[in-house]
Amino acid sequence: MTGRDVARAFLLSGVALFLSSPALADAIDGEWCSTTEVAHFSIAGPVIVTPAGTQTTGDYRRHTFSYVVPAGDPGAGQTIAMRQLNEEEILVAVDGGTPVLWRRCEVIS
Repeated sequence: MTGRDVARAFLLSGVALFLSSPALADAIDGEWCSTTEVAHFSIAGPVIVTPAGTQTTGDYRRHTFSYVVPAGDPGAGQTIAMRQLNEEEILVAVDGGTPVLWRRCEVIS
């Protein structure tokens, strides 16, 4: 086997591995609705509009988001951490507690 054959085999195996890995959700940005209560929030990059309607900023990563609940909102000072499971679902935990499932809000037209 030549060096070129080894390189080609390595490249093809990398492509096969990439194509067989599970797809990650696009991004955590969007409108999210609670599955346990009447509440929603929206994320656009580092900006979040909290369930109480307050706009603030947080620590944004493509598939995670966290923020400290601002003064005036219920639970002020608590840390909210979110992790995206797939395109339609995220887990939301308050101060490291048990995560709760939230889903993308349905758009009614």
